[in-house]
Amino acid sequence: MTDRAPEVLLVPHTHWDREWYEPFQRFRLRLVDLLDEVLDRAEAERRFRFTLDGQMAAVDDYLEVRPEHRDRVIRLVRRGQLAVGPWQILLDEFLCSGENIIRNLELGHRRATELGSPMPVGYLPDMFGHCAQMPQILAAAGLDHACVWRGVPAGVPGHAFRWQAPDGSSVRTEYLAGGYGNAAYVFSDPGHFAERMADLGRRLRPAFGTDPVLAMYGTDHSAPVGSLVKLIAGLDPADVDVTITTLADYIGGRDPHDRSLPVVEGELRSHANANILPGVLSVRPHLKQALARAERLVERYAEPFAALWSAEWPEKFLDMAWWRLIDASGHDSVTGCGVDETATQVFARISEAEHLGQAVRDRVAGGLAPRVSRDAVLVLNPTPAARVDLVTVDLEVPDEWQDIAVELPDGSRLPAQTEERADQLLLSEALSGADLPTFLPRIHGRELFGSEITHWHCDNERRVLEFGVARHGGDTPFDVEAVRAAVTGASGDWTVRITRAAHRTVTCLARVPALGWTSLRPVRGAESFQEHGAHPVRAEGRTLSNGLVTVTALDDGTLRVTAADGTVLDGVGRIVDGGDRGDSYNYAPPGTDTLVTTPRTLRVGTAAGGPLRASLTVEREYDWPEAVDRTADRRTPTTRPGGVRLDVELRVGEPFVRLDLTLDNASLDHRVRLHVPLARPAETSHAEGQFAVVERGSTAEGGFSEHPVPTFPAHGFVDAGGAGLLLTQACEYELLDQELALTVLRATGWLSRNIHPYRAEPAGPQLPIPAAQMAGTSTVSFAVLPHAGDWHSTGLVEAAERYRHPLHATPGTGPREAPPASHQGLSVEGAVMTSLRRRDGDLELRLVAASPEPTTAVVRGPFTGAHRVGLLGADDSRAEAPAVGAGTVRVPLRAWEIATVRLTGTDEFRTSRESTDT
Repeated sequence: MTDRAPEVLLVPHTHWDREWYEPFQRFRLRLVDLLDEVLDRAEAERRFRFTLDGQMAAVDDYLEVRPEHRDRVIRLVRRGQLAVGPWQILLDEFLCSGENIIRNLELGHRRATELGSPMPVGYLPDMFGHCAQMPQILAAAGLDHACVWRGVPAGVPGHAFRWQAPDGSSVRTEYLAGGYGNAAYVFSDPGHFAERMADLGRRLRPAFGTDPVLAMYGTDHSAPVGSLVKLIAGLDPADVDVTITTLADYIGGRDPHDRSLPVVEGELRSHANANILPGVLSVRPHLKQALARAERLVERYAEPFAALWSAEWPEKFLDMAWWRLIDASGHDSVTGCGVDETATQVFARISEAEHLGQAVRDRVAGGLAPRVSRDAVLVLNPTPAARVDLVTVDLEVPDEWQDIAVELPDGSRLPAQTEERADQLLLSEALSGADLPTFLPRIHGRELFGSEITHWHCDNERRVLEFGVARHGGDTPFDVEAVRAAVTGASGDWTVRITRAAHRTVTCLARVPALGWTSLRPVRGAESFQEHGAHPVRAEGRTLSNGLVTVTALDDGTLRVTAADGTVLDGVGRIVDGGDRGDSYNYAPPGTDTLVTTPRTLRVGTAAGGPLRASLTVEREYDWPEAVDRTADRRTPTTRPGGVRLDVELRVGEPFVRLDLTLDNASLDHRVRLHVPLARPAETSHAEGQFAVVERGSTAEGGFSEHPVPTFPAHGFVDAGGAGLLLTQACEYELLDQELALTVLRATGWLSRNIHPYRAEPAGPQLPIPAAQMAGTSTVSFAVLPHAGDWHSTGLVEAAERYRHPLHATPGTGPREAPPASHQGLSVEGAVMTSLRRRDGDLELRLVAASPEPTTAVVRGPFTGAHRVGLLGADDSRAEAPAVGAGTVRVPLRAWEIATVRLTGTDEFRTSRESTDT
């Protein structure tokens, strides 16, 4: 074998970062030039092949500028000269939701199919590590092959392995030894091309054995040399046998079911063979926070509510929202490792997705609101299980009612807590009679001061013009011209008064059906907690308690959190600030670090509130070093004040404590972490991510040029040693000695640094990114759940569902005589719902068995049929047929299996939607 000339299959390609060290439109101009050249060359040379980075975004971005070249692209794709798809964008797998990953693949596959056919390879060339469930996602989408570079562990001996997901499914995976540009250097000097190509083949052949060597000719934003075909044709096959091909053709010739390959299980986050650049998890945290918020809005509110309760499916608006969410998930986008202009554009894109989600959610709620009396509120449940939970709403309540409760449609009552009584007098303004008409342009229709006019009165004797307003104006007609006529010709000094109907901000318990809605109406009198099996929240001194958990603010500003089972977390919220002389890709401490753990000032507020919720506040101010002195490799002796405010809230019926951490940062080059002590020793942590809960230790595998930092991503929660942290966004954490450390701020001023203590080579150009220093105020929200069991038996998945997906309330707009109403949607037991949408007239439901053991998902609702489909919508003949009864389907699932189910015959939903629409 060693005497034979190496056989090399050369894949010309480009790795196209849509936005990075330049913003999107600047890179797109270069993309258009590159693809103009590629298309011309492919048409002139039938032997030329090009792989377009596995993402359709590059094609779409090009065709938006060159729409007249669409037919050229289609011809080249169908001739096999141009490989496109299957992704829409090359994402970061840890910073977006699992559903975002699926929609990315779905969109890219569809767009590539429109041009011919998508590349049948899950191409993942530059992601900063890979999530555990990616093999299952690819396999369920009909892709038998993956191709990766970063994150592959040291134990992989060759160029391929079987990558296995937690559910047991797997894909054959090509490992790009040397990266996606391992052959790029060969073409830098045509005079040495032949010898360099032969040398490349000999160097890589040991990893490939008898298989042809895969040589990737391409790098970031580059096109092949114009003489490529001629250079290859001039090689001597006795020295090296080179064929130009696409990645699809190379991998398509491999056996996808080769059981002789080594097996690698779960996520790929090893530093052994390539940099994985873990600092992107914590840089620019506002991008991670915004993406998670927008994803939840679209996935769990807009789509399910519209699927169940809207007469019209707002497909275009939801498509636009998903397109923006997918675009934002790029591995140089939400990661925050680009220039400030790129981060600004990504944030705007995420905000648009959030606004689209809000608009759809509110349109659906607005369609239901006329079925609820205007003196009540509509409450919708985003969870596929009945919930009793809190909502805070504004209610019109007579002043003389000292105590109130809320009444459900079945006549039962639940407790309520008054948070604030609003002033009834909104305005008292002195005007001359001649100026009274100038007040009237403030009225728009019947809206005045954000409310609607219910009545008005002009008292000529007292010279008072008075308006009464309320949340809804009712049915009494209002004509501003009648007011104008009444005040025309007035003289003397007048008073204009606006009074609002008595109303209060009220927190109340609501009982809402699964994925359904109900109405709540205020009634006079208090409601006892004992009748509902709940303990009221009590606030006393520095302590909050609800019968399930107790939290006390300690003298050092940390918290003692005690569960009813006796589990104690002592010292929650300790703040540790240290220097960071790294960049957006990698954290690195200065050679001589200064850790700041003791606040300069401390104030603990008195606990207040109850019986439904209560809170207290801890405020600390630190002296944080101003910056890092890179010459001295230490933090500066000068300091700036760093403010840390911790708002602590406890709610009835919740076994966790809600925390909002607000940081006021004026320092540069540092990392702030919040520490949570463990209740018992633990050598591993468990973190919820994309359709899985992953177990990790306190170390990371090294071996390449990057220091292996054991900081890891968590999406929904992280748990270790009886300390569960429920999260609202993707966060970076580390398991320390008897503590979990959560990164809440990382301030850095460089995209990449050429000289980095924790990384031997640059990750990008050395450019300043001052906005990534995170000057100003930022907030991170999370919750702490102490427990005695493991994460699964404790119910952390269910707790995260409750914490991350609050009930949604909106005022009723119907007539006061509207009968109370409540309607159920779909209920799901035994699995977690990640998506519910309308597709081809049916309901499509996505489930995941968030369990280390096999389970059966039970779905109930007004449907008559159900069948399994693949991730991309085609019928899944490989899956076991679900058992369907009257309005019930049972879906057997492997541990960690992702299942997509199409529900048919949803006539009752259709009837309900139509009645809502009318």
